[in-house]
Amino acid sequence: MNGRILIYILIMALVTYFIRMVPFVLIRKKIKSQYIRNFLYYIPYAVLGAMTIPEIFYSTGDRITAAVGFVVAAVLALMDKSLIIVAICSCLAAYLTGLFI
Repeated sequence: MNGRILIYILIMALVTYFIRMVPFVLIRKKIKSQYIRNFLYYIPYAVLGAMTIPEIFYSTGDRITAAVGFVVAAVLALMDKSLIIVAICSCLAAYLTGLFI
């Protein structure tokens, strides 16, 4: 059993290394296209959003409380509040909504 786990970890490490290594090997010159540079600039934000936002709606066990927390977080983020304020207020909003439902 432990041997299988180590093999799985090794395969995951190799795949992760390969994915990160390929751009460095294939792209040696500076990217001059403004379109491609802008596209690459927003990839981390898009991936983070794609991983985080769906999980928000399963985090509390109730979609209504999760939606309220998400809306509060979105509004506060759009108002340029700090990350800690956004996190605390959205958690508090989801918690209070759960108390009243």
